[in-house]
Amino acid sequence: MTPILVFDIETIPNVDSIRRLDNLPATLTDIEVAEHAFAARRKKVDNDFLPHHLQHIAAISCVFLDNTGFRVRSLGTTTDSEAVLIQSFFRVIEKYTPQLVSWNGGGFDLPVLHYRALVHGLTASRYWDLGNDDREFRYNTTSAVITRATLT
Repeated sequence: MTPILVFDIETIPNVDSIRRLDNLPATLTDIEVAEHAFAARRKKVDNDFLPHHLQHIAAISCVFLDNTGFRVRSLGTTTDSEAVLIQSFFRVIEKYTPQLVSWNGGGFDLPVLHYRALVHGLTASRYWDLGNDDREFRYNTTSAVITRATLT
């Protein structure tokens, strides 16, 4: 059985990046910086959903199924850094090479994970592996499939 990893990330505004990009004074609180970004976004696109590069990952939760059973958990602890959360996610992929399942993974979760992993200089060799060095992996289409789960 190919392991299955259902995942979801939760984010908050990346106020440090917003401060730098918009050259905002250090005296503004994080809430004021976030409100500034939301207002600018509403003016630009008529909603306050910030782009991927202005997100900060606060939590990654998973449901995991393999031959040993079914597990539900959030990665890391409440005191772990964003980098630790992301590396934990990639470590699960490295260890199990699961099929990834999410509700908007291709449109939101994975792009945000990519941006934030780049910011932190994290590696994820199995995640990015296209099967060039492993013939079995290359032709195992369930290993790297990202699907949109649907509720019936």
